[in-house]
Amino acid sequence: MRRFHLLVLMAVSSSFVAVVGTVALGSFLTESEIEAHAETVRRIADAGPAVSGDQAAMQTLPAPVRRYLEFAVPDPQTPFRVVSLAVEGSFRRPLTDGFAFTTASQTIAVATPALIFAATTPVAPGIWARAYDFFADGRMEMRARIVSTLTVVDESATNDLNRTSLRRWLLESPLYPMALLPGGPVRWEAIDDKHARAIVSGFGLEAALVATFNPDGSLASFDAEQDGDLTTSYHGSGEHAARSDYRRVSGMMIPHGFVIARAAGGRTYPFWRGRITSIVFE
Repeated sequence: MRRFHLLVLMAVSSSFVAVVGTVALGSFLTESEIEAHAETVRRIADAGPAVSGDQAAMQTLPAPVRRYLEFAVPDPQTPFRVVSLAVEGSFRRPLTDGFAFTTASQTIAVATPALIFAATTPVAPGIWARAYDFFADGRMEMRARIVSTLTVVDESATNDLNRTSLRRWLLESPLYPMALLPGGPVRWEAIDDKHARAIVSGFGLEAALVATFNPDGSLASFDAEQDGDLTTSYHGSGEHAARSDYRRVSGMMIPHGFVIARAAGGRTYPFWRGRITSIVFE
């Protein structure tokens, strides 16, 4: 009997070690992918042009945009090419209702649309999902893996997803507002004294969002003008992003609070709300 118990214990221990080893290897490979993508974003940022606001061009911008950029980027000659940040908050997985505490990081090129977003969110006790969205050279890829190992989402470049990722870069741009200066990949169209349309172009693609501005000049939100498809297995960029809690960072005013949501039928459905915990410009 003792021999039998010992054999069972050995079998269970071996299985546990095998599972731990598989997860450890999967985690290593996933993190290596994410870091390689971050380095690609940095290389693209270093090779691309630096955006600097031309004063004459600034004067041609719609009035609320000009007020915003004067608020957010007092010195338009900022030399930064890339931003790295960490965030934490509550995330709702696609096609679910509940929110879970989530941490994420992003590395984003300022003047040329490219980014990597990576997040970790719990799925069940002791089980997590590691997911990332990567966009560079006009092409995206999206991965999600349970315990960083078992792939459950594997989306590659299509025209629609590439355009969604380009819009994602625009939607996040209040975090690196020099990207919205004249001379970069974004142009502005006037709407009224509180709104303007931002249009980003690149790689044969184009995406647009409508900005709403606060009386103090800050950008309150970005919104898509088309309904989102709420049935997809991924959130993509979302259609609504609200920004708050502006703080001075590296001479710029950067929003530290956010709510990102899907939107359709005149309603918004938040899926990611939280705050920046660190942000570094390079």
